[in-house]
Amino acid sequence: MGRTIPSFRIALYQEEKKWSRFRSGLDAKDKKYFDELFASGRLYISACMMSCRPIRIESILMSMIFHHFKQILCLGGGRIESFSK
Repeated sequence: MGRTIPSFRIALYQEEKKWSRFRSGLDAKDKKYFDELFASGRLYISACMMSCRPIRIESILMSMIFHHFKQILCLGGGRIESFSK
């Protein structure tokens, strides 16, 4: 029989552990920022799961980018300018 696929929550934790050596090279202040970055990825776990990407970090990075894009839009007044003209 095949192996059971872990939930994306577990997969995200496993991916975060893979980056632990990078994190250990950061100073204390930057470690907090790094942790916040992965925390923003947790906000969109259901979307990550639905994306069905074979490389997990792609979905995680997209959720981080999406979250930061939303934050930038809020800082700029919340208007979305159409880029597809």
